[in-house]
Amino acid sequence: MFFGFVCAGSFAIAGVFAANGLWPVLPFAGLEMAVLAYALRASLRRGRCTQTITLTDSEVRIVTRDPAGDRQAAFPRHWARARLVRSHGWHPSRLLIESHGRACEVGRLLTEEERHGLHRRLAGLVGRPSETPPLAAETSSFT
Repeated sequence: MFFGFVCAGSFAIAGVFAANGLWPVLPFAGLEMAVLAYALRASLRRGRCTQTITLTDSEVRIVTRDPAGDRQAAFPRHWARARLVRSHGWHPSRLLIESHGRACEVGRLLTEEERHGLHRRLAGLVGRPSETPPLAAETSSFT
């Protein structure tokens, strides 16, 4: 509904300019609305993405839900580790849960500060390989 008001307003303004002889404004108004529609669609799709990390005494389970479908990864907690791959140039850092040659990226949609905070928290809960710190509660889960 909001998008309709924005389109109507933009095309009304473009129509006033076109009526005064500035007709090239119309294609640019159309292009502007197409780009806005694409950006809104992408934002709404990302808004439906969730990732849940569940820690138990025996495993680390990551459930990812996004428009592509649901995916699960499970790692034995005793051998898992949280590793932060530092950013390079324009590429943001990556937070990985790894074990036995497999890895799963978590926190892809977080900001850098949030990703660093999550890394500190996961590193404390998961520990280093062959180290299993005790959990405060029976199960820890956060989204």
